This record gives sequence, structure tokens and C-alpha cells, in this order.
Amino acid sequence: MGKKSTVRLATDVCDQDRDRNLARLKRIEGQVRGIAQMVEHDRYCVDILTQIAAVQSALRSVGKELLRHHLKHCVADAAKLGKAEFEEASDELIELLYKNAR
Repeated sequence: MGKKSTVRLATDVCDQDRDRNLARLKRIEGQVRGIAQMVEHDRYCVDILTQIAAVQSALRSVGKELLRHHLKHCVADAAKLGKAEFEEASDELIELLYKNAR
């Protein structure tokens, strides 16, 4: 049998932060659709690359906010639970940062 996956949830998510991140992601989604149309219509490469850079920057901005929340809440809550939980959360974060540093 396959491995059963469990969905983990963030802790202490602020409705305002969630709404702000969702709004950003919906704007990014629209930008990506716009890029696809630019490619479809053979727009100038530099214009397309400029839009790709804007999307990457916007995604990094959302990622930064999510990382901030993860440190302030998820990792901090794990620390309150005990040493083993904190080490697990810390190791997970270190792996994530190294994975994304490539």
C-alpha cells in the first residue's frame, strides 16, 4: 500500500496576511497568463523576460512573507513543544533554505 500523506497546517494564520498573500498570488497568476499570451503573439523577447523577472520578484515577495510567518509562528510553536519538535522544525527549515539556495 502507498504511504498515507497528512496535510499539515500553519499555526496562527492572520486572515489579513492570508488575504494579502492570496491577492498577490492571483495577480501573479494573471501576470503568468499575460506572459503566455506574449509568447503566443511572438512579442519581443526582452519584454517577455522583463515580465518573467517581475513574476519571479513577486513570488519571492510572497515567499518572504510565508517564511517570516513560519519562523514567527510555526518554528516558535515547535520550540514551545520541546527540544525534539524544535530540532525537527529547524532541520526542516535548513533543508528548505539549502534546497532553494541552488
